[in-house]
Order: sequence, then C-alpha cells, then structure tokens
Amino acid sequence: MIIGKVLGNVWATKKDPKLSGRKLLVVRTTGSNGAETIVAVDTIGAGIGEDVLVTKGSVARNSLGDRDSPVDAVIVGIIDTLEVDDKLLE
Repeated sequence: MIIGKVLGNVWATKKDPKLSGRKLLVVRTTGSNGAETIVAVDTIGAGIGEDVLVTKGSVARNSLGDRDSPVDAVIVGIIDTLEVDDKLLE
C-alpha cells in the first residue's frame, strides 16, 4: 500500500463504461521514487485534503471485484493518524 493525499477530483464525461459511476480522485503519493501524482478510484468516500491508503496494480482491480476494469489505483483507506519516527527516515 502507498500513502497519499487527495488533491482534487477528476470528471470525465466520456470514459470506459466500466468506470461509469466510479469517483475518480487526484492523489499525490510519496515514496522511495519521490512524489507522484496519480488518479485513483475512490471506493470509500475520501475527500480533498485527506491522507489515504492507495493500492496499485492487479490488486487494485481485484479490490473492485472486476479483473477487467481499466483501473491501476484504488483508495482503500482514509488515514486517521500517522506516526513516524523521524530518525528512521534519515
């Protein structure tokens, strides 16, 4: 899983039919490869400014229950609290 922050919404009037009814959010993730901005399907009702847990790849599609969905990232959790020992980040 990846930690990210929801930056905004994506509206697409024309899209793959399997995305119909799915809420799409812009998420900024950070990790060992630096910051990345992705579009993720929201399955839990996250909002702008919230820290979220994101899963990517085939696991993301499986979490939707449709292996043929054109989805690469899914928001699977909203983070209430995050505690990190800064010494371990060096």
